Amino acid sequence: MLKLKSIFCIAMPFFLLSNCFGQKPTHDNIEKGVETIDHTSWDHLLKKYVDNHGNVDYKEFKQDRQRLDDYLVYLAENPIADTASAEEQLAFYINLYNAGTVQLILDHYPLKSIKDIFRPWGKDRIKIGSETYSLGEIEHDILRNMDEPRIHFAINCASYSCPRLLNEAFSASKIEKQLEKATSQFINDPSKNNIKRNAVALSKIFKWYNDDFTNKNSLIDFVNKYADIEILQDVDIDYLTYDWGLNEKR
Repeated sequence: MLKLKSIFCIAMPFFLLSNCFGQKPTHDNIEKGVETIDHTSWDHLLKKYVDNHGNVDYKEFKQDRQRLDDYLVYLAENPIADTASAEEQLAFYINLYNAGTVQLILDHYPLKSIKDIFRPWGKDRIKIGSETYSLGEIEHDILRNMDEPRIHFAINCASYSCPRLLNEAFSASKIEKQLEKATSQFINDPSKNNIKRNAVALSKIFKWYNDDFTNKNSLIDFVNKYADIEILQDVDIDYLTYDWGLNEKR
C-alpha cells in the first residue's frame, strides 16, 4: 500500500489552499486493482492534439471528447494495484492527472485560464474505483508521496508556465527516460527558467515545492543536475512571475 500522508498546508501557494480543508485524509480505501495498464488510447490523443511544445488544440480535441472520457472510465474501472511496480503506479497517476486536467478544460472551454474554473484542484472530479478524488489529492496525497520530485515536470496544469504536456503517454517501460526528458526540458527552457552561472531566476514551482527538491541536497544541486549551465552554489535565487494563461495551441 502506498504510504500516504496528509497535505502540509502551511506555506502552500494560494491556489493550493483550497485543497487543504475538508478532504479525505488518506486513499487507503482504493480497492485492489490491476498490475498493468494500457495507456494506448491516451497516447493516440496526445499525439493527435498536443504539439512538440506541449500546447493543446483544445478546439479540435473537444470533437474527440468521447475517446478521452472512455480512457478515464477505463482507468476508473481498473485502478492500479498497490502491489504494482513503482513505474506502473507513476505512469498510471501521471496520465490520470493529465487526462483529468484536459477533461476539466474541455468541460469549460473556451476559457482563458484554468483559474477561471471554480476550485479546479479542490473539487472531487476523478474516479478511481468507487471513489472520487480531486486533482489536488492525486498530486499531493499520492504522487508527492512516491518520493519522486520529477513528477512536478510530468504533470501539467494547462498553463503556459507549467511544464509542457508531453505528447505521448507515460509508460512504465519508458518512464525513467520520460521523467529525465521532462525535467531537463523544463529546467533548460528559457521561458520557464532564466539560468546563468552567477544569477538565476527559477519557476515558482521550485519555490512552492522546495521541500520535494531539497530532501537530499540543495535546490541548486537539483537544478545543476539538469541545467546546461552550472550555477554557482552561493547564488541568490529569484523566482519568475507565473503565467496562468491557457496552454492552447495558437
